Amino acid sequence: MPITVPAYGKEAAGRLASMADVTADDGALRRFLHGLPGVDAVGLEARAATLGTRSIKTTAKAYAIDLAISMIDLTTLEGADTPGKVRALCAKGVHPDPTDRTAPKVAAICVYPDMVATAKAALGDSGIHVASVATAFPAGRVALPVKLADTRDAVAAGADEIDMVIDRGAFLSGRYMAVFEEIKAVKEACARPDGTAAHLKVIFETGELQTYDNVRRVSWLAMLAGADFIKTSTGKVAVNATPPVTLLMLEAVRDFHATTGVQVGVKPAGGIRTTKDAVKYLVMVNETLGEPWLTADWFRFGASSLLNDLLMQRQKLSTGRYSGPDYVTVD
Repeated sequence: MPITVPAYGKEAAGRLASMADVTADDGALRRFLHGLPGVDAVGLEARAATLGTRSIKTTAKAYAIDLAISMIDLTTLEGADTPGKVRALCAKGVHPDPTDRTAPKVAAICVYPDMVATAKAALGDSGIHVASVATAFPAGRVALPVKLADTRDAVAAGADEIDMVIDRGAFLSGRYMAVFEEIKAVKEACARPDGTAAHLKVIFETGELQTYDNVRRVSWLAMLAGADFIKTSTGKVAVNATPPVTLLMLEAVRDFHATTGVQVGVKPAGGIRTTKDAVKYLVMVNETLGEPWLTADWFRFGASSLLNDLLMQRQKLSTGRYSGPDYVTVD
C-alpha cells in the first residue's frame, strides 16, 4: 500500500523554514556546513566502543532479536538477479522462519528498479515495503536527468522507498549546493500523482568520505535537502557501516531534530552480520535517540546476511540449542 511521507507539524515546518537562509546559495551552505562543530574522533570512537560493550540477556535479548528482524531491508542487488530469486526473497521476508510463524516479517525487500514490479506482486498485501536503489546505484555516475528517470520508473512500478546515492565526487570537491539540489530533485521525483510519495533514503558511501567531519556535514546537507532517511553505504565498497560512523549520524539526526523538530531515520548498511553486531547498533539508537527511533519506521539494517544469524539465535533462545547452518535458507 502507498506510504505517505509524514507531514511536519506547524512548529517543525516553521523551524525548518527558518533555516532557508542556510541553503540560499552555495556560500551560505558552505559556511553553515563548515561551521558545524568538528568531530572529536577519539571521543567518538571511545563512545561507540563503550556502547558496544553493553550486554543484554534472556527476555531483553529475545525482544532485541525480533526488533532487529523487523528492521531489516532484505536485499538482492546483483547483476544475476532473476524474477525467481526476487520472489524467493520476498517469501523469506514474509516468513523468515517457515517452521515458526511467530517470527516477525522484515521491513522491506530492496531490489533494482527493474525488479520492483516483481517484488510488489510477490509481496501483495503483506505490509512489507518495496525499496529500490536508484540514481545509477552504486556509483551514481550519470547525468541528473537519467537519475531522475531511474527514480520515476521505480516509483511508477510501485516502489515505496527509494535509496539514492549522492555524487561523492561533487561533495568531496566542495560542490555542496550541487549535491543539495540533486537530493531535492530526486525527492521531488519520488512524488506520485495521488499526492503520496516514496520515502527517500540518501546513501553517503561513508567509506569514501575520508573524514568524520565530512560525515557530519553530509548528514546535515541531506537532511536539509529533505532526506527521510540517511544511510551509510551501498555495501559495494571495502568499508561500509561502522559503529563510530553510525553513532555520528545518529547524533546528527538528534541535533537536526532538536533544531528543526523534523524526525529523520537512519540506516547502517553493509558489514553487519551477527546478532551481537545488531544489538550494538540498537543500543546506540536507544542511548542516542531514544525509544521513538526504535521502530522500522525510523531505523533499518541494510544487512541481508544478518537475518540468518538472528534466526539461529532466535531458535537457540526457544529450544536451548543451536541449529546447523542448513536450518536457514541461503539467499
